[in-house]
Amino acid sequence: MEHRDADFNIMLATDSYKVTHYKQYPPNTSKVYSYFECREKRTDPTKSRKVKYDKTVFYGLQYILHKYLKGKVVTPEKIQEAKEVYREHFQDDVFNEKGWTYILEKYNGHLPIEIKAVPEGSVIPRGNVLFTVESTDPECYWLTNWVETAGIGASAHLVNFKGTDTVAGIGVIKKYYGTKDPVPGFSVPAAEHSTITAWGKDHEKDAFEHIIKQFPSVPVSIVSDSYDIYNACEKIWGEDLRGLIEKRSADAPLVVRPDSGNPLDTVLKVLEILGKKFSPEENSKGFKVLPPYIRVIQGDGVDINTLQEIVEGMKEHRWSIENIAFGSGGALLQKLTRDLLNCSFKCSYVVTNGLGVNVFKDPVADPNKRSKKGRLSLHRTQSGDFVTLEEGKGDLEEYGVDLLHTVFQNGKIVKTYTFDEVRDNAKLKESELEELLH
Repeated sequence: MEHRDADFNIMLATDSYKVTHYKQYPPNTSKVYSYFECREKRTDPTKSRKVKYDKTVFYGLQYILHKYLKGKVVTPEKIQEAKEVYREHFQDDVFNEKGWTYILEKYNGHLPIEIKAVPEGSVIPRGNVLFTVESTDPECYWLTNWVETAGIGASAHLVNFKGTDTVAGIGVIKKYYGTKDPVPGFSVPAAEHSTITAWGKDHEKDAFEHIIKQFPSVPVSIVSDSYDIYNACEKIWGEDLRGLIEKRSADAPLVVRPDSGNPLDTVLKVLEILGKKFSPEENSKGFKVLPPYIRVIQGDGVDINTLQEIVEGMKEHRWSIENIAFGSGGALLQKLTRDLLNCSFKCSYVVTNGLGVNVFKDPVADPNKRSKKGRLSLHRTQSGDFVTLEEGKGDLEEYGVDLLHTVFQNGKIVKTYTFDEVRDNAKLKESELEELLH
């Protein structure tokens, strides 16, 4: 049974910056493999917490597959719609029309991806893989991380802001409210961790250089904390690629994006390093301003409180507010966010030039954000504990059955669960109940 809204367009149901990612992966990439987990967060034992969520009930993927991903989701009309929206949104032709047309013509609009997941209703300790997504066609490597975002439509923030990465919100405004403004929200090309880590740790500079050369005439935001944000600012941006940065115009600045660590401390240290490498000027009020070809954006941990702390901290250290932009995702739109359980969707394996490579992120400022490497599998030990095996080690027979089952393949749902099965999977086992009671 088809439950999808006829107006739904998978090509618009993503974060804006993902639209440009097909240009950012290493040349000759033929596969991207990513996974979802609720990261295990190490907490300070001296701090009391009323509730500690150390397990996750996995539920809802089947709904998403039925509503948004199964069947023919790509049509000529929707390709044209997406092309027009992104042309307005970016003020440039960055949409991967060729890639989506390939999916339409070769797969009749079905998505060439495979999704494996734990059974719905399973109660899994944090820190374990819950599902994986991988491309099944070498021409569609870029599709894996496209489907990360469930674009159901947050538009309320566009009442007050014109910069947005929530493309689905633009559709809501146009279709259900109407507006005289032909472009309710703008965005710019931006990197994510997968388009950096896919190059490998030793080639971070190559990734940065490749991306800024792809977008020479528009602002481009590059997440720079995959390994060491401070080394990236000092060595890569401040030395290795300094000449390229200085050639950019004020209309097309490099925007350096830290994404881990204490927001205030990180912003101040990043500004300090960039200030030593790119001579700032002093404005009429006596505050330091970086050259117009380089700026900073802080999106990690930003809410109304931390934003004020960052602004006050910058003021105290005599940095002008024009050096920085702020981004806020879940905290702005729902506040009941992925951060509650530290939900994370990250690339862990790519095939480039025919060679499979295990990739990961490991931010120096936040060990909690280290991601897993390689192809993953989920197993249960003899003692009943769950364990995630990395780097394809689960392929060895000694580890037993992989608890991740293929549920979606090339546009078709191949395994489903009844709600009774979901409830049964979520029930406490007798042994677990006994442990709680005693």
